[in-house]
Amino acid sequence: MSGELIKVPNTLRNKIGGRMAKVDLKAIARAEEALESLSSNFDEWIVIELTKLIDARKSLPNNNMTGVEGRELFNRAHDLKGLGTTYGYPIVTAFASSLCDITGTKEVRAKAPIALVDAHIDSIRAAIKGSIKVTNHPIGGILSAELAKKTKQFLATI
Repeated sequence: MSGELIKVPNTLRNKIGGRMAKVDLKAIARAEEALESLSSNFDEWIVIELTKLIDARKSLPNNNMTGVEGRELFNRAHDLKGLGTTYGYPIVTAFASSLCDITGTKEVRAKAPIALVDAHIDSIRAAIKGSIKVTNHPIGGILSAELAKKTKQFLATI
């Protein structure tokens, strides 16, 4: 048996313009300092984002998520998915990520049980109100496991 060795050219380097520049550690430090200076506002800002999510839920006509209101609910969940950890609530990121899984497309939203959507929103609300920030918190862990289980069961049906 004989084989042929094919050498593939590294075209990625050409596409990104050669070598990557060194990481500017001072710029990273400045960004971290800026973020730290804003951190006193995080608890207030996450409540604002939660309020937007709750308002989006309230705006669903007859609990129907197939219209623009359903897309807005997804958008609010997606925002919390990105902001939860930044604001010091990784558990909110986990809950919002799971909510995104069941509201991400019109087709999935059409089949998603509204009770499961409400359970996600209630879990996010409880985490923020109770300052439950991490996924290994005793109560947060139970909520997280149950939501994950119910979400997995639902997604298996579609």
